[in-house]
Amino acid sequence: MSDLFEFNGAEAAGWAQPEPMSTDAIETVPEALRRASRPAWPRASEPELVRHYTWLSTRNFGIDTGFYPLGSCTMKHNPRLNERIVNLPGIDRLHPLQPEHQIQGLLAIFYEMQEMLEICSGMDQVTLQPVAGAQGEFTAMRCVQEYHRECGQGQRNKVIVPDSAHGTNPASAVMCGYEVLEIPSGTDGRLDLGALRAAVGEDTAAMMVTNPNTLGIFEPEIVEAAEIVHSAGGQMYYDGANFNAILGKTDPGRMGFDAVHYNLHKTFSQPHGGGGPGSGPIGVKSHLAQYLPTPLVDREEVADGGAVEDGYRYFWRTPEKSIGKVQQWHGNSGAVVRAWAFYRRYGRELEKMSEHAVLAANYLRYRIMNPKEGTKVHAMPLDGAPADVVKHEFTLSMSPLKDAVGITGKDVAKRLLDYGYMSPTLYFPMIVPECLMIEPTETESKEVLDRFAEDFLKILGEDPEIVSTAPHTTLVRRVDEVGAARNLVLRHPLSDD
Repeated sequence: MSDLFEFNGAEAAGWAQPEPMSTDAIETVPEALRRASRPAWPRASEPELVRHYTWLSTRNFGIDTGFYPLGSCTMKHNPRLNERIVNLPGIDRLHPLQPEHQIQGLLAIFYEMQEMLEICSGMDQVTLQPVAGAQGEFTAMRCVQEYHRECGQGQRNKVIVPDSAHGTNPASAVMCGYEVLEIPSGTDGRLDLGALRAAVGEDTAAMMVTNPNTLGIFEPEIVEAAEIVHSAGGQMYYDGANFNAILGKTDPGRMGFDAVHYNLHKTFSQPHGGGGPGSGPIGVKSHLAQYLPTPLVDREEVADGGAVEDGYRYFWRTPEKSIGKVQQWHGNSGAVVRAWAFYRRYGRELEKMSEHAVLAANYLRYRIMNPKEGTKVHAMPLDGAPADVVKHEFTLSMSPLKDAVGITGKDVAKRLLDYGYMSPTLYFPMIVPECLMIEPTETESKEVLDRFAEDFLKILGEDPEIVSTAPHTTLVRRVDEVGAARNLVLRHPLSDD
């Protein structure tokens, strides 16, 4: 059953469309909103419908299907226990407008999650509202913007980003009305402090940095970088996309950052990508806390049935200080609950999560860069990048392979699909030519990493014609990406709209 909308196997036995609206009812609907014909709904029995969606599910690749080494996106296993917790009746059947004494359990979860994120990041206050990392960036930069305005520093209109930054960093800054000033990385892939000193000035609002950076390299001079920005009157923003590499080892507060966003759907436990909505809470130092969106959750003595007990309540910022809401209540609360369950389950052991993620990345990188004798390897890291400081992810340049036999990074990525893997991140960061960015995460076994390394090296030695025309075994073969971008088809062919 390839297309349910073209299927009519059940004939009259399938679920039927409802009877048309009565004439009187139709007259209450504006003519412009009335259908010219009845919708082309399929007529399928329940078994046929179940088979259709089961068949459809087999066309998707996800972390439950196979190894998903998508650099910078931390696609790792999500414990199923957390799915059971988030679906408990006392959690998933509550409404935020219920009286606070009826939702004390959920408020306690929100309060604890705020505190947990404050502790692990070295921040003073956290809001759970933003529902994605990019929205967290935007929210934090708006807080920075209001802080400068209240300090009489409205002329600060430039945000500094390194050339290795995630694309959402400059995009978030521009959405806040800032100008973006990009500074080059050094030959080792790290921040160039000389370029940073030359870039800061009286118009500097903030610097947005990821640490470890998108090359998977830790920035050891980040404290000095923060001092340079602060001495010019700017603020430091930490992009938490790579938080999975440092949790329990250090934190943005110690590095000198004033604001940070967390990707709960990367660092903690929440399916993302096609698997579910994200969550991008932000934490800030005390001088920025008054600008956060509300409500937050606070803990205090509350009256319940005449008795005074320790409890939780919503806390609202004064409207003249807060930047205003960016989402309703606590954003994607289900994602927050999953992350809370993950945090409560592992606690201090979360430090091992980072250790294993870093170990896995370094092991896989070594296996690829140091193959058995006789295997020709064309993949090389960024020229000058130190080999001993890779954290949770690493980059490979396929330029030598392209120069030698004409195989591009995209060709290798497509060929990996034939071997049953999701492609690594392709052509990012852009400062690495023909880049593949690989992040194995901490949840994959040594056996999986060994098999991936062997298959990766095997691809490098294959017939270039096979690799350049891959994939060969997937349901959708290589597509004309340029043609698809220039000739968008945004509606179903059976649509009459």
